[in-house]
Amino acid sequence: MTALTPRATLPPVAARPAAAVRAEAVRTAAGTALAGALGLVALWWLRDGGLGSIVDLGSALTALGRLSGLAGSVLLLAQVLLMARLPVLERAFGQDRLAALHRTVGFTSFSLVLGHVLTVTWGYAAGSLAATPAMLWTLTWDYPGMLLAAAGLLCLVLVVVTSVRAARRRLRYESWHLLHLYAYLGVGLALPHQLWTGEQLTGSPARTVFWWTAWGAAAGAVLGWRVLLPLAVNLRHRLRVTSVVAEAPGVWSVYLTGRRLERLRAEPGQFLLWRFLDAPGRSRAHPYSLSAAPDGRSLRITVAAAGDDSRRVAALAPGGRVLVEGPYGRLTPRAREARKVALIGAGVGMAPLRALAEGMSFAPGEAVYVERYRSAPLFAAEVDLLARERGLRVLRLPGARRTADSWLPALARPVDDVTALRAWVPDIAEHDVYVCGPPGWSALVRATAVAAGVPDRRIHVEDFGW
Repeated sequence: MTALTPRATLPPVAARPAAAVRAEAVRTAAGTALAGALGLVALWWLRDGGLGSIVDLGSALTALGRLSGLAGSVLLLAQVLLMARLPVLERAFGQDRLAALHRTVGFTSFSLVLGHVLTVTWGYAAGSLAATPAMLWTLTWDYPGMLLAAAGLLCLVLVVVTSVRAARRRLRYESWHLLHLYAYLGVGLALPHQLWTGEQLTGSPARTVFWWTAWGAAAGAVLGWRVLLPLAVNLRHRLRVTSVVAEAPGVWSVYLTGRRLERLRAEPGQFLLWRFLDAPGRSRAHPYSLSAAPDGRSLRITVAAAGDDSRRVAALAPGGRVLVEGPYGRLTPRAREARKVALIGAGVGMAPLRALAEGMSFAPGEAVYVERYRSAPLFAAEVDLLARERGLRVLRLPGARRTADSWLPALARPVDDVTALRAWVPDIAEHDVYVCGPPGWSALVRATAVAAGVPDRRIHVEDFGW
């Protein structure tokens, strides 16, 4: 094994670096743009009568349905943009936060769209519940674009139902991912209905420009960043598997090489979406983190057996072609603000933290590596070498979690999580804290770090659950 040396390209860390300031500015701008778009469509609704058009129950329901339809349309497009892999959003939010926002916006937009259908139909039926089913049938069959909109709504229902946590736990990741793609179809099928029958969407040149620009931006973002960019990346790099190495029972590292990998611009701690073309499931992309700092010549990912496709990684043959999307994620040196760093992970969550331990710049004693594991630590020899050569402090915590509300194993001297963390890292409040592990476990680590005095903006979390 070659010696591990500090990354020369990473300068010493300063307080509130420019990257953090830019990310905060982008987050603020994105929130302002969404609020502005919602405010604009609400203003147009008011100008078209809005509250003034309400004279009875039927008109009140119709007015409410139109407003919910407008707001729901804005949020549907925002939902698409959130997961379109736009670099400016990805760098500012990170995929975990984008996924959480996508989930919140998605459920909200679906509720508004469903409310739009129900209230408008009820309103067109003059407020009569008994006449509502017949009116729904009439609207669906006789109004332009409504049949396509109904099909789009069914697609969105399928996506929402399978996104409920109880349903997701019963689905294989591969099945959920395939079903989730129907969201794009659902949003696309709604467009003809809005443009053909939505007077409040096309009633003036300004509105026409607004809606066509919004739809075009969403479609262009998906086409550009989810289709064309990955195509260009794979044509340039032509990644192939070089070897597969068992790290632990059910855990394997995959080594890859390709052309001009320095132009991939991958950072330690990031993940990519992988498709292995010589294995079943090649049509499905899976997020696997880099477990070694990129050196411009090769890449390494580490995969735990969590589903059918991940188990097949062990059988990958050298020379097999690989398609990728990315890199993604803010669990990188770019997010760092403090001079000191704490890397806290569990299980295969140590993969990106191992890459960060190698790729980050720090002086001896300024970085601590905390690993929770059940049977054996990952990358033990590599981490021990980093400890000897670079002064990385290593703390290993073996065994099962002691309770469901603690991220720690059973300790010889039982103390609460905050006390334990402060005992191991007395100056933890002076660190940036990077966390990777199962979602519930990671949330407990975040809460402990905050209670120990770490500012929330200096806690960077990536979950490996889906």
